[in-house]
This record gives sequence, structure tokens and C-alpha cells, in this order.
Amino acid sequence: MANLRSFVGFCVLILFLEPKLAALANDSGNVGVGSGSGSGSGLPELCNIDARSFLPPPYGNLSSVICKPIWNTFILRYSQDEDNVVNIILSSVYTTGWVGIGFSKDGKMVGSSAMVGWINRKGHAKIKQFYLQGPKEWEVIPDKGELPLTGIPSSLVIHGPSIYLAFQLKFENHLARQPIILAFGTRIPKHSHLTHHEDKTTILFDFSAGSHVSAASSTNFGQMKKNHGVLGIIGWGLILPIGAIVPRYFKHKDPLWYYLHSVVQFIGFAIGLATVILGQRLYNLIHADFPSHRGIGIFVLVLSILQILAFFLRPNKDAKTRKFWNWYHHWVGRFALFFGALNIVLGIQIGDAGSDWKIGYGFLLGIVIVTVIVLEVLAYLRRSEKPTPLDPSFQMNPVE
Repeated sequence: MANLRSFVGFCVLILFLEPKLAALANDSGNVGVGSGSGSGSGLPELCNIDARSFLPPPYGNLSSVICKPIWNTFILRYSQDEDNVVNIILSSVYTTGWVGIGFSKDGKMVGSSAMVGWINRKGHAKIKQFYLQGPKEWEVIPDKGELPLTGIPSSLVIHGPSIYLAFQLKFENHLARQPIILAFGTRIPKHSHLTHHEDKTTILFDFSAGSHVSAASSTNFGQMKKNHGVLGIIGWGLILPIGAIVPRYFKHKDPLWYYLHSVVQFIGFAIGLATVILGQRLYNLIHADFPSHRGIGIFVLVLSILQILAFFLRPNKDAKTRKFWNWYHHWVGRFALFFGALNIVLGIQIGDAGSDWKIGYGFLLGIVIVTVIVLEVLAYLRRSEKPTPLDPSFQMNPVE
């Protein structure tokens, strides 16, 4: 009866937490225009600069231009007419290096096409289209791409402390919600080969929004991806493995191990649930086709729910079914941890997270593995130190 009451309480708790976690996922994405690694919210005054005074035609002749700070010091001006011709003017504070804006189908850098501008060492302005065939520098191909550029020449202008990239696109359909990638590098490209970016972000920008649309029309799902990855690593890469370590190596601390195991795993489950909810929101936003990552994530969530249900349905120690329950609980937990770790690696790979994420998770995974090895050795030594029970038929001083 106590287990049943606990199970009902758990179901009520999940029903209560689910909308809260969903709201948290929504808030993490609707960070507003100008968010990123830095804030553009303090730069609206830059939109008061009349770019028509120094940009060449047709960019200097545009009317009804919408201007929005979107990330860091990046300002996006754009216009779109009835023929689906879109004029893009991207500006950013500039000292050296390059500045770029990419158009992506699924929010990923690989497979996108970008317009990049810079001032070379001779002081000449350069603006080119690049095709991002892969994550390596040599896979960023100049003068290639899928952007529907018109015959109007692109332009690059330095005005004050900012660089301005202007180009014109013509789409078959009205451009609306579009994943765009913003990036910059501090080293000047050599022979039109880009150096690695210093920072980048991805946002979902609504080009159909007018000047009176709220800031939420631009969704920073680059930050959402980071939050999704951080939650997954913390939940499935740290907390849940710790929760699994406790019952294996600390059962001699009864009943402390049981309460620690329960609390830690419930926390890990809540973080894992938030990870899946945030991942589902990302999927709904960009419809990214990553069936393996999404499928494994849902599979791991199902396994974790089964583990939670097993907690509430645990038979007594003396029950005949207890050994089967133990077998089930142990192996489902191991499968969940294995596939959770596998999905973290897969997520880092398909999310173009970079070497920092790989090194960070590899370091964390190494610590967990070393901890398990050390605890396993200590447990073996502790078992070997226990006196072996004597055979009752053995006599110290047998009588002949």
C-alpha cells in the first residue's frame, strides 16, 4: 500500500513538473533578439545609424528597412518585397579578421552557405560566398554555395567602428522563419581560405516579422542546443552514473546508500526529462532529421521511466520475486547508462559542438571510469580481508 501511494505521488509530481520543464525549455529558446555570447539588447541605438548615407545602390536606396540587434554586436537590416527579393545588410563591430552570416536548412553549420566579409592586409574589402562542406577549415569552399544571389553585386563597407556586409537574394517563396548562423574570426583569411571562427551562434530568425513584432520573433536555438547538451551531460554523464555507483560500492553503509541512490537518481531523472523536453522543442522548431539521436533519447527516457516504476514496485527482501526484480533493475539501469553515454557522444558529433565539448565529456567520462576502477579494487580488497567461514566438519584438535 505504501508503494502504491508513493507511485501515485510520483505520477502527480511528473504531471506537475512536465509543464514547468516545458516552460523552462521555452524560456531557454525565447531569449530575445540580441542574445548570444554577449547581448545586443544594449545596442538598439546602432539601428539609428542611417546606412543609406554610405552604402552603394541599391542598398543605399532601400526604404522600409527593418533593423534588429540579433547577437553580440551583430545588427541585421533587411527588406523583402512582393517578388521575394530579400536585401540583407549585416553589421558588426570590427577590428580585424572576418565576419559572416550563413543560411542553414537544419540549423547545422555543415551543409550551409554563408556570405563572409573582411578587409585584407592590403586594405581591400572582400566579400564572398562560401559553402560549408564540413567542419574542417579546408572543407569551407570559397565561391561556392546554394544562396540564390541575384545579379546585383554584393558590397562591403567600413563605417566608423563597424563593418557592413550587403547582398541581395531572391527566393522562390516568401522567406519566413529561417535558421541563420552568425560567426566571426579574428585572423584575416589567406587566399580566401577562412580561419577557424572565434565564436558562433545559430538563431531562428523570422524574416516575415515587421518592425512591430516582439523580440521573440528571433529564437536563439544555438543557445538551446548548448542547454540541451549541458543538461544531457550533467544528467546522463554525471548524476545518473553517480547514482548507479552508490548501491554497488556503498551497500555496507545501510540504509544511507539506499536514500542516496534514490535521491540522486530522482534528480538525474528530472534533468534527463528536461533534456528530452528541450530536445523535442528543438525538433519542433527546426525539424532536424536526426532519427538516431532522437530515437535513442526517447529509448533512454523509456528505460529511465521503467526504472522509476521499478522503484515503486520493489518487492520485499524475503519475496521470491526479489531476485528477478534485482536482475531486471540492474540490467535495465546498465542499458540506460550505456545508451545515455552513447547518445551524448552522438549528440556532440551531429551538433558540431567542437573539440571543447569532446574533450570536456571525455574528461568527465574518464573520471567516472577511473572512479569505478578504484572503487572496484577497494571493494575486492575489502572482500578479501573478510575471514573465510570455517567448515563445520573441520576440527582444530581432532580426537584420534
